[in-house]
Amino acid sequence: MTLRIVSYNLRKHAASGELTGIAEAYDVDVLCLQECDSDALPERLHHLVLADTTRANRLGLAVYVRDDRYEILHSQVFAVQKSLHDRVLAPANERLLAVHLRDRDNGEEILVGSFHAAPLTALNSLRRKQIAAAHDGMRSLAPDTPAVMVGDFNYPWFIRGLERHLTTSGYTLKRTTQPTYLRYKFFSGYFDFVTSTGFEIERVDVLPAGASDHRPIRLDAELAA
Repeated sequence: MTLRIVSYNLRKHAASGELTGIAEAYDVDVLCLQECDSDALPERLHHLVLADTTRANRLGLAVYVRDDRYEILHSQVFAVQKSLHDRVLAPANERLLAVHLRDRDNGEEILVGSFHAAPLTALNSLRRKQIAAAHDGMRSLAPDTPAVMVGDFNYPWFIRGLERHLTTSGYTLKRTTQPTYLRYKFFSGYFDFVTSTGFEIERVDVLPAGASDHRPIRLDAELAA
């Protein structure tokens, strides 16, 4: 089973007008969003249905699913450790939206999460704790189920240390082929990437830039043999 996922940080919903085109052009199975306006999202984007959104978060998360292929069994929002940024600009602690899906053809169950870590004003150590808490949340939703978590990790430096940390917890990190953050003329970085367990992911491609300061990322995740 191959699952095509696109993840996109919309920069406070600025890139929302691009979503239908992305869903159609890239034949997306699951679309994960960060920094969206949950109240302004449509119920459908071409062949995708809105599985769930955050509701109490200033910077919303959302997941769309190809519902003719996947049955949505359950979804849940998870809060993780707050950064100082979260405390000052609350509410912003709902940083994972996870959905539990079943393939309508073969009955395989999977987990997909849309994740948004604390900004660069926080320490990497806090983001590592947030990532670990998000993984624990996904495991609690459906233990021993293959899982893939995508989004804006805000972790452009010292990535090797994070990779080692994740390996000990059973997750694999996959970075993009190109930088994903483009806000400043002389600064770019690998902010958006993928963690997974029970999946094989050959590469994570970066899609053309739009209205956001992040570029969308696309991947094909195959269940591990």
